[in-house]
Amino acid sequence: MANKQTSRTLAYQRVLEEAQQGHSTRLYLYEKLEEQLDGKYAVVSFFTMFGHPRVLLQNSDADMLEEVLQNYEIGNRQLALILNCPGGDGLAAERIITICRSFSKRGYTVIVPKQAKSAATMICLGAKEIIMSNTSELGPIDPQISLDGKNSYAAHEIIESYEGLMARATKAKGRIDPFLQQLQRFDARDIRWVQSAQQLSDSIAVKALQTGAMHGKSQKTIRSKIKPFLNPQFTKVHGRPIYHDVAEKCGLPITMYDIQSEFWRTIWELYVRLNYAVSGYRGSKIVESRQDHYVQPIPPMGDED
Repeated sequence: MANKQTSRTLAYQRVLEEAQQGHSTRLYLYEKLEEQLDGKYAVVSFFTMFGHPRVLLQNSDADMLEEVLQNYEIGNRQLALILNCPGGDGLAAERIITICRSFSKRGYTVIVPKQAKSAATMICLGAKEIIMSNTSELGPIDPQISLDGKNSYAAHEIIESYEGLMARATKAKGRIDPFLQQLQRFDARDIRWVQSAQQLSDSIAVKALQTGAMHGKSQKTIRSKIKPFLNPQFTKVHGRPIYHDVAEKCGLPITMYDIQSEFWRTIWELYVRLNYAVSGYRGSKIVESRQDHYVQPIPPMGDED
């Protein structure tokens, strides 16, 4: 009787784990991916929910990733980081680059199953190889800034709006009150802060490439090559994707896989399962290997006032 009860309990646990896409439901995919990569790579996922205003890349994520890597017996293998993230803090991205390189001495590979945007694109720029399919997306690294704690705008939009108003006010003949009223919305200290954030993103991206995939090239050459990632005029809006063809023309180390290849089907299944897990059941962020699993709860929306 006890054995039957135990069997029923285990069956219920298995069904619940499958329904909620727990860690155990993905273990065979990590094993399969490492086999498909000829045993030369240790596969780790960093997967983030999209669409939540409070779920962005931050310093604590770097700590979660480092903990997973500390506990994983990577040995002489290289790190293959499966990355799906809307972006966030550039300094967190820089930390993650350092962590990945520290645990993968010959450089790390990033696999982009769907989207690695903004600060997540910076993590890709630090890699020795970026694995993509035709539908994988990178994005511009111009930071998103909120000056009022509510609405976020691309840094270049804030700076251009401010500088445009200043120029029109300076050139205006007669009444300049309408321009002054609009300029009251800006604080010169905020504008300087936005400019610093923009310069920081540029600095992190260029340094990541100069110490990695574009070693030996000057900062000027690197900035020229990756202009689509730095110049907002190329993408027009911050959320517009940068696909593999543009990334390759920029000189990034892109490796392409056919979306119907066996390897990419495995990547896609893992993507679907992780995406389901961060869409209401398991949390907002998942960092895991086949040995360890860390999850961050979905933060409450709270009062935005």
